[in-house]
Parts: sequence; C-alpha cells; structure tokens
Amino acid sequence: MYKYFKKIHFLALFIICFGLTFTAQAEQQAGARELIKVPADGKYRVVYDIRSNEVSAGINHGLYYIRGLLEAFRKQGVKPEQLDIHLVLHSSAAKSLLIDDTFQMASDDPFAVNPNAEIVADLISKGVSVEICNSAMKSKGWKEEDILPDVMIVHDGYTRLIKLQNDGYAYIGGF
Repeated sequence: MYKYFKKIHFLALFIICFGLTFTAQAEQQAGARELIKVPADGKYRVVYDIRSNEVSAGINHGLYYIRGLLEAFRKQGVKPEQLDIHLVLHSSAAKSLLIDDTFQMASDDPFAVNPNAEIVADLISKGVSVEICNSAMKSKGWKEEDILPDVMIVHDGYTRLIKLQNDGYAYIGGF
C-alpha cells in the first residue's frame, strides 16, 4: 500500500509541477508578444472624410482624431515629413473652417469664436492639407474670405475623396 501511495504522490507532484511550468511558460509567451508597429522609415498617405459637426473635447470630432493619428505615428518614429495627410471637410463639418465673424453668423451667436481655428492652424503648420468643399460653401453662401487662412478649397468633397483614394491614399471615414 505504501508503494502505491508513493507512486500516486509522485504522480501528483509531477502533474502539479508540470502544470505550474506550463502556466509559467504560457504567461511568459503572452508577455513576450511582439508589438506590431509601422516601419519608421515608411511613407504614409491618408485622407480623412470629415462631414459631421460632432464635437469631441471642444473641437470637431474629425480634427480631434487626426491629432491622435499624428501622435501614434510620432510614437513609432515616423516624422511629419513622411506623412501626406488630407482632411476633406464637407457637409456640416465645413462650418469648422470658418473665420470667427462667419462662424458667429453660422452659429447664430454674436459672441461665438471658432474653437477649431487653433487646431486647423496647427495641423496646417505640420504639413496636413486641410480642405473645404466648395459645394458646401456655395450652399451656405460662404465666400473664400470666410474661410480660415491656408485652407484649400476643393470643387466638392466627394470627387476629392475619390481622387485621393484612386491615388492610393488610405481612407479614414466615419467623422
């Protein structure tokens, strides 16, 4: 009986030790997963389709998220000159690109200031092409002088998006 107990005891210890070793190896492998990054020496072409006037953190939702994209590339060693990014604002999002006087009229608030003006200027200074749909401008009665400095005016948002996608730009929509 003692021999039998010794064999069972040995087998139980073996199973426990094997189980602990297996668990430790699985945990080590899980912690050792490689983080997939973009190549730091790559060139990246992106077009954002921004058509909503939805707000995040006080600015246009799409403009908010483009800041996150720039930061994600920066953290992976990609320099701003390796990026070719276009933001095409149309529909109700076009309001985000107005100078304060026109923004006040569009908002029906004589004291309103465009909260997007600073981020737009910052994005343009980083080489991002910020573009407004001329069709949206015409439908609202806005003129070239109503638009923030250095914003490009495109014939219409949809054909611009199609052109950039045909040219190989990665499309990011939903804004």
